[in-house]
This record gives sequence, structure tokens and C-alpha cells, in this order.
Amino acid sequence: MTAREAGYAVEPQPAATLPVAGSDLVFPVHRVYCVGRNYAAHSIEMGGNPDREAPFFFQKNPDNLDTGGSFPYPSASSDVHHEIELLVALKSGGVDIPVAGALACVYGYGVVLDMTRRDLQAKAKELARPWETAKAFDHSAPCTPIVAADRIGHRSEGAIWLDINGERRQTGDLNQMIWKVPEMISYLSGLFCLKAGDVILSGTPSGVGAVQRGDLMHGHIDGIGDLDVRVI
Repeated sequence: MTAREAGYAVEPQPAATLPVAGSDLVFPVHRVYCVGRNYAAHSIEMGGNPDREAPFFFQKNPDNLDTGGSFPYPSASSDVHHEIELLVALKSGGVDIPVAGALACVYGYGVVLDMTRRDLQAKAKELARPWETAKAFDHSAPCTPIVAADRIGHRSEGAIWLDINGERRQTGDLNQMIWKVPEMISYLSGLFCLKAGDVILSGTPSGVGAVQRGDLMHGHIDGIGDLDVRVI
């Protein structure tokens, strides 16, 4: 059936999905929310305030999530940085979700890299413009398959780290997040109607830095998994 026969003006793009580990199921991605500066040490290294202030969010596109194992170095930048993060995948949502009930919305977790064109981000900050060109470019969120919370439970602590070519670059613990997962879900639900398929990238520990073509990025979160990504 052609796109016109199906009622579309143009050929629709396939829906963005992520594989579910240990299953033949896929997770349909609706939206991707990213919390900024959610570890105190990273906030300091980026020139921010380490205190517990109201969180802020930016977005990536659903098809920026990529489990292919490679990261094509993007155009229009010569300073691309790695940011290792916990991915949170929602199975339900709503508005004004109480903190106490927020984890009931979580389907599972993954390991993800929030790749950033830092030079473009710096220019956007200087001009008080949005960050999309720095954050929401193609292949900008390499990640693992989702691991269902039914299998591993909910993770409020555990080591999170990233090696580049075998050298440790980032290290932290999930318990160092300024805004914890239930709090992020609750806060976001006061700004948006969260829905099944929404994904949250929950911030990165300190040690972010540039990558080069040929680098091998190896990320890890205790109890969730490992992520290997080659910069090409």
C-alpha cells in the first residue's frame, strides 16, 4: 500500500523503538526529556550552582536514541562531549504525579550517552538561545536496550562511570543525583502530561569531555548494564 492509499500526504517515518533486554518486545518511544546539571560536581564544572534548585529540562528527539553501537561524529562541530546517564522509560504517566507514586510509572532502565556539540551549546548559551542544535542531533543518544524494572527493581544507588579507550573519564553514583528519579517524574508531570513511552535522561556526573573519531566509549551502571559505543 502506498502512503497516499493509506491516507498520508508523504511516506511516514517508522516509529522510534528500543529493544527490551531478554525479550522480543520493543519499547515505543514517545518523547525524550533530559534533566540538566543533576549532579552537584557536574554543575560546578559547567559553571552552575551545586545547590538543590528547581530542575530544568531540555528535549531530544525519539529517534536520537540509538542502540546500534556506533556514534557518527556530527557535522558543524569540532568539540563533541560525552555525558553518561541513567535512562528511565515510563509505562504510564499523567499530570501532577505524587513523588510517592512516581516509580509505579517506570517500565525499566538503561544506560545512555547524552552526546553534546559543546561548541554549539556554548554559542547558544552566549546568545540565550535554545539548545536543540547542540543536543537533539542525529544519533545523539547511544543507549542500551531497556531492562525491565520487574527484573532488576528500581535503582536509587549504584556506580555510574564511563571509560574512553580504557581510561576512566567519568565516575559517580546514582545516589548523588540532586533530583532523584521519583522527584523528576513528579516535577515533569507538573509541566507536561506524561505518557507511556516517555523517556527521561537523568543527568550526568562530572568528568565530561571531548571525544575523537575512533574512540571507544564504555559506559556502565551497576545492576543495569554496559554500553559500548565506537565514535566513527
